[in-house]
Amino acid sequence: MAGLIKREDIDEVRQRTDIKEVVDAYVTLKSAGIGSWKGLCPFHDERSPSFHVRPQMGSYHCFGCGEGGDVISFVQKVDHTSFSETVEKLAARIGFELHYEDGGTGPRREDVGKRQRLLDAHKIAAEFFRDQLLTQGAGTARQFLQERGFDRDAAEHFGVGYAPQGWDTLLNHLTGRGFTLDELKLTGMFSASSSNPGRFYDRFRGRLIWPIRDITGDTVGFGARKLHEDDQGPKYLNTPETSLYKKSQVLYGIDLAKKDIARNRQLVVVEGYTDVMACHLAGVGTAVATCGTAFGADHIKIARRLLSDDGTGGEVIFTFDGDAAGQKAALRAFEEDQRFTSQTYVAVEASGADPCELRQTRGDDAVRALIAERRPLFEFAIKASFENFDLSSGEGQVKALRHAAPIVAQIRDVSLRSTYTRELSRWLGMQYVGEDQVARAVAAAARRDGASAVSSNGRQQGVQGHQGGPGRPLPASSGVAGPGAPSSDEPYFERPDPRDPIARMEREALEVVLQQPTLLTAAQWESFSTSRFTVPVYEALHTAVLAAGAAGTELSRWVESVREGVPDVLRPLVSELAVRPLPAKDADAMVNYCRDILNRLTELRITQQKADKLGQLQRMNPADDPALYNQLQRDLMELEMQRRQLREE
Repeated sequence: MAGLIKREDIDEVRQRTDIKEVVDAYVTLKSAGIGSWKGLCPFHDERSPSFHVRPQMGSYHCFGCGEGGDVISFVQKVDHTSFSETVEKLAARIGFELHYEDGGTGPRREDVGKRQRLLDAHKIAAEFFRDQLLTQGAGTARQFLQERGFDRDAAEHFGVGYAPQGWDTLLNHLTGRGFTLDELKLTGMFSASSSNPGRFYDRFRGRLIWPIRDITGDTVGFGARKLHEDDQGPKYLNTPETSLYKKSQVLYGIDLAKKDIARNRQLVVVEGYTDVMACHLAGVGTAVATCGTAFGADHIKIARRLLSDDGTGGEVIFTFDGDAAGQKAALRAFEEDQRFTSQTYVAVEASGADPCELRQTRGDDAVRALIAERRPLFEFAIKASFENFDLSSGEGQVKALRHAAPIVAQIRDVSLRSTYTRELSRWLGMQYVGEDQVARAVAAAARRDGASAVSSNGRQQGVQGHQGGPGRPLPASSGVAGPGAPSSDEPYFERPDPRDPIARMEREALEVVLQQPTLLTAAQWESFSTSRFTVPVYEALHTAVLAAGAAGTELSRWVESVREGVPDVLRPLVSELAVRPLPAKDADAMVNYCRDILNRLTELRITQQKADKLGQLQRMNPADDPALYNQLQRDLMELEMQRRQLREE
């Protein structure tokens, strides 16, 4: 039974993992001062580096797009994995055994090692197949690729290879690399002899090979295309189900497409490996394909995670052949439509050509045009269903209306639903079924099915609301809204005026405490704790810092603990302040800078206290309470001495 990973183990993984080493695998980092590194952001396109990492605090933040967090959130976002998957992946990376709540289980250490051995075997096999494509015996395979417009660079980009015709060529290669037969039996790359179950032979022989990779880029299986007439096997042969390869959970090309999918909020689903290649080479880098199965619920989970499918946009485009099988596949995809909040479309070329054929005959522009001219999937489903009705008769039109009205009622965008209600009337023909009757049928179906559509205006509000409340989209770099934002139930914070010296000082003090908490003396921490922050944004952060300090938070969780203690809208700001470069060239300069900033904060607190006491002194009559009057004067003198002492440091 799967269980929640224990919190202390999550903290341990976070503490033991060097965020710089992890980020280095994706971003070229250069020094940006003491303990700070920067590079080009992996989450948006930019020319000047604005992505900062502070390993000591385990934090990153991009000043361009506002993305920020710890090593777990970084891997989640860059690899599009779930929280649990990410923690398990990082734990395996450092060899740490996780424990689970309520007796739940996760991958055992020995299972993690076994999985890595299987991944290693697949990696070596993929390299072997790629090398074989260049041999003399792979002429037919190279000809197949050339005839479809794929040159050597294309083959290398997609890792295409060739399985030689021998019975045990790959088997001998892998056993020669130290893999045991017991390990290789689990890969799905070999089949057992029917006459001698203890004897194994290569599953793929004399075939063109595509490596099938998971979302992180690990090869988990292979797809193989028949090339020779004497091959009695199916046209396409895939790896069978294994602990690594589950066809309902893999999408060919996802490793290459994931960044474009996330960036463009678009997913294009095609039918074959060569279609994925054709789309990518034509500039449609969001294309993926299922591997011998229909696009189902598990694929949708992957797609939704990549698309950030939260009702704020995004599109899924299915391409199918124009034949009966393609139409059936499109209707099957439509059955899954309601699992998305993104709009779903279908792209079918009039001649029935698939993207690979289209690129061969008409070039890259034709492939891009096919995707650009997509039409809503529900429109395709409605028109396809009309083939079952006689629209030349009144009875046929009424039956078709009864069938189509619930489909139109499911359209989530109300304005789009109205448009297609009118279109449905036109498609049916006006002779027997009028527009009013169609509208009534759709409305009745919507009430009956409880269709939970939102207007296109509601979609736009959803964008703003997700970022920080209706009407106040958040600047990515700050996490706070500009002035004049309307009220809502969520906390509201205005952007501090950068010209305000008090706001600047409070921000700089928070930067120091977030980034260099170990440099604070007990007296400095006491001064910070008792200081009164007047800017609402920084007051909220100050409160969260004090709570994290009172809880005795370890350094490895310091920034994350503060981030968890503020409203969601302010979390990007915590990440930003935790990585903003501090103006110090060496360790001594850093100590001096931190001391100066906190001294200025202390001086401000003293000035505020002096103002309070002076005002109290001026408002009272000395004769009414001589003792209090004298005490206030002594307090003022003491505060002034403290202020002068700070100036002398």
